[in-house]
Amino acid sequence: QVQLVESGGGLVQPGGSLKLSCVASRSIFSNYAMGWYRQAPGKQRELVAVIFSGGFTNYADSVKGRFTISKDNAKSMVYLQMNSLKPEDTAVYYCNGRPPPSDYWGQGTQVTVSS
Repeated sequence: QVQLVESGGGLVQPGGSLKLSCVASRSIFSNYAMGWYRQAPGKQRELVAVIFSGGFTNYADSVKGRFTISKDNAKSMVYLQMNSLKPEDTAVYYCNGRPPPSDYWGQGTQVTVSS
């Protein structure tokens, strides 16, 4: 059974930090690189960070130096530490395989950066 459950979002002031968590089913976690994506209102979903099986990571230019993706293989969990948040980081954040193995997405977690 496919499972993607994101958590950890919330309202934070500019400059603040949040850590997102995602638990994924083994069928995805074990066979795909894992990514964090986000979708802002009126915009397409975009990839912000990816972590490969060997631990190599890659980031969108807009978040490089501020966000850190990590994972716990034993728990099939992926994390996104977000620092120095900006209003333009406001979006619903999702995790999924990279590339996504199907059209299935979890419910996401809302991140709002506002004073």
